Amino acid sequence: MTRILASRALSFGGLCALCCLVTGCIPSAEGRAGQAGDPSLRIVTLSAAKPYLVSGGDVLVRVEADDTVRLTDLVVLLDDVDVTRRFRPDPERHALLGLVTGLIDGDHMLVARARGEEVRQELTSYPIAGPMISGPHEQPFHCQTDEFELVTGESLGAARDAHCSVETRVDYVYRSTGGEYTPLPDGARPADLATTTTTDGHTVPFIVRVQTGTVNRAIYESAMLHDPTEPVPDPWTRSAGWNGRLVYTHGGGCRTGWYQQGRRTGGVLRDGLLERGYAVTSATLNVFGQNCNDLLASETHMMVKERFVESYGPPIFTIGTGGSGGSYQSHQTADNYPGVFDGIIVSSSFPDVTSATIFTLADARLLHHYFTTTAPGLFTRVQQRAVAGFGAWGSIPNLSRGAARIDPVFDGATTAEEQGGEVSVSALEAERYHPTRNPDGVRATVYDHTVNVYGVNPETGFAGRPLDNVGVQYGLAALNTRQITTEQFLDLNERIGGLDADANHVPERHVANERATRMALETGRILNGGGGLATTPVIDYRSYTDNRENGDIHMKVHQFSTRARLVEANGHADNHVMVVQGRWGFTPAQPDLGTLFDQMDSWLTRLTADTSGDDIATKVVRARPASLVDACWDNRDGGHVKIDEAQTYDGEGLCNDLYPAFPTTRHVAGAPLENNVVKCALKPISPDDYAVTFTADQRARLERSFPDGVCDWSRHGMYAGDLRGTWLSFGPSPVNRVP
Repeated sequence: MTRILASRALSFGGLCALCCLVTGCIPSAEGRAGQAGDPSLRIVTLSAAKPYLVSGGDVLVRVEADDTVRLTDLVVLLDDVDVTRRFRPDPERHALLGLVTGLIDGDHMLVARARGEEVRQELTSYPIAGPMISGPHEQPFHCQTDEFELVTGESLGAARDAHCSVETRVDYVYRSTGGEYTPLPDGARPADLATTTTTDGHTVPFIVRVQTGTVNRAIYESAMLHDPTEPVPDPWTRSAGWNGRLVYTHGGGCRTGWYQQGRRTGGVLRDGLLERGYAVTSATLNVFGQNCNDLLASETHMMVKERFVESYGPPIFTIGTGGSGGSYQSHQTADNYPGVFDGIIVSSSFPDVTSATIFTLADARLLHHYFTTTAPGLFTRVQQRAVAGFGAWGSIPNLSRGAARIDPVFDGATTAEEQGGEVSVSALEAERYHPTRNPDGVRATVYDHTVNVYGVNPETGFAGRPLDNVGVQYGLAALNTRQITTEQFLDLNERIGGLDADANHVPERHVANERATRMALETGRILNGGGGLATTPVIDYRSYTDNRENGDIHMKVHQFSTRARLVEANGHADNHVMVVQGRWGFTPAQPDLGTLFDQMDSWLTRLTADTSGDDIATKVVRARPASLVDACWDNRDGGHVKIDEAQTYDGEGLCNDLYPAFPTTRHVAGAPLENNVVKCALKPISPDDYAVTFTADQRARLERSFPDGVCDWSRHGMYAGDLRGTWLSFGPSPVNRVP
């Protein structure tokens, strides 16, 4: 039976004082505070994202009591077995803190008793290898532990089972005064050992403890400053080098991101973070170039953070950060699984991979083929760019190559711009799909990698695609501004065609699968912005690349699409800050990124301290530092001058003069700034939409191209439903299970 639990948490184990809807807060007579009668005992699950999502058979639990209860009177039972001995006084509050171990897969009951009062909390445990909410494991899946390089430079070694598991290990490295990381030798301290002073004022040797292990078939790393001559850190004993904050790093990419464990994480030896005292964690399935699936990435976030909390205790708050493919993960986990991250700092950002990114890549592939093969010479390069919308003509072939992520077929005879079937594990080369040579092979696409969400299209036997261009009038704005002729506009829309399930060019437009489209929109694969992201502090910083001669997908318009979705969902985007073209370092010579982390720290610290009864959205906006505002940097003539100015897609101002935003092809065709319409609603062709007058023959040609009408961008797209909620599951967890 499916259980439905609503949650809009800010943190698990972090901002507990802000809201009763934190981890473990279930609206029932069991568990955490908020139940009827305001009992004197409460059970809070600190490490698991939710009490019903425990992984690996253990969970860090706090049993809270009011001052009338003596801690020595508390008794804790697990499935009627006394486990009180596993609990010790919490050093920061009137409570007992314990690591409950030995949970077999399935349901358990944790009970706390004192003075005749009892409180109960149901726990559900899942295997350390997963899954919990991402659906059945992908097969094949290639282990890469023997290719993974530890911080010491050694190999992690061979996996011990089919789940790519290894024994958890701890290594120590130190940073030298020359800035290099070196394995810490036994015995006397190295003469070149650096020191640092953390944000909470502790001066400590720059020695980094790195824990490496596997969860959810991913390799994870967690790093923090710790002097091994001091007590081993645990949930009761914090390292003097840890400031209590956690940063979760991500890797970018998407192409080749399937069927593999991965050989690198988002990186944990981050000087600027470690020297401030932050702990840093990441996992191989949080590098999108190794796992282009935001649902699996979110599940990995939960499980890696659970391991961290069980090892070191709950962080005060957690910041998710990453660029490009790392921004997908930061945005979507914050929105769909609120509380995993308390704030996010993203760069080179997109809302998600499924909408703004793939829409743009697919259109670029269609345009490139049309301009070079279907109608060569019909459009000048200036006109091609006007139709594409991009800031540089080179983005057309560049982004056409990027569409490899939706193309399952590798063909050595195909031009680079038409290539697909990209894999990064050599063993996969012989296993990959080909329509004639290996029709049952693995399909290297975003959609097939996320088949647990999109389902199988019965017409093709492959994963459903939320991708559609029926009714899209390519080049509409270019026609209306007289940058292309009526003849060019008509020919383009007559012959641009679409992409079939194997990304082959076909005369017909491609049509979205209805189920896949509903799943994309209703479960957060297409970023909504109205889930947890509505109350998540966001800093979005960007180096400007729109004008790169050879093209670049990381266009400024994408961050405006994210902001527009926040406004559409929540009525404002006051929790969203944009900064453009900084010098992104932590050094005194390049302090911009370090400053943004300091400002996010201040934002979350103030938010944590706000114990008022106001709603969380109000608190988030109020807590934002006054100095943290939209801005750009003027780097002309070797200078570096910050300009505090609201960032707008097409408004006036010096920032837009310096760094203009350019539209995507969909925007040129009339799509809204949000760029979240998969399949547009259609309307009859109307002369009012054109700045030109069609002859009778031209009108007939237009109607033949669009027999069912053209996109009506003023309406929501077809199959568009509301976000079903947060903390959705695709199995095996039955809680909030998506049917």
